[in-house]
Amino acid sequence: MRRLLVPSVLALALVGGWMDVPAARAARAPHGMLRPFVVRTLDGGTLRSSDLRGRPLVLEFWATWSAPSRATVPVLSALQARYGKRGLLILGICLDDSPAPRVLEFARRQRLLFPVAMASESLLDDYGPIRSLPTAVLIDRKGRIVRRIVGHLDPETLDGFVREIL
Repeated sequence: MRRLLVPSVLALALVGGWMDVPAARAARAPHGMLRPFVVRTLDGGTLRSSDLRGRPLVLEFWATWSAPSRATVPVLSALQARYGKRGLLILGICLDDSPAPRVLEFARRQRLLFPVAMASESLLDDYGPIRSLPTAVLIDRKGRIVRRIVGHLDPETLDGFVREIL
């Protein structure tokens, strides 16, 4: 399914022109809860959703080939630095078909301050559909999905949305 998703997202970007849209959609998602997951991060660690209970969480679905994603990840690193002591965890879920070592190299070059894992079918099923990149799912301390953001946002707006879940 992921193999179909990435070309589909790219095709939508080229045909639909979503990269030219000046503002991202940031619709409220008044229902939904954090779903169980286990991911292996590119640095060799393991993150379980059960270990993240009580922490605000941003699941950021992105790809290295996506220009809006590349514009968003430095903003997310700054947010992780600013709010990490208040419990925030940003988890980058990469949709690249590139091998994990290439994605890890990109993350290191960008000096990302949050863990990155490769997308799995189950994550895409649980938090999708992911039709545009980046897509962020914001989850509050109670495990409620409070916002889904599709596309790149300016840093001030994204900061305000993150403060909602702290």
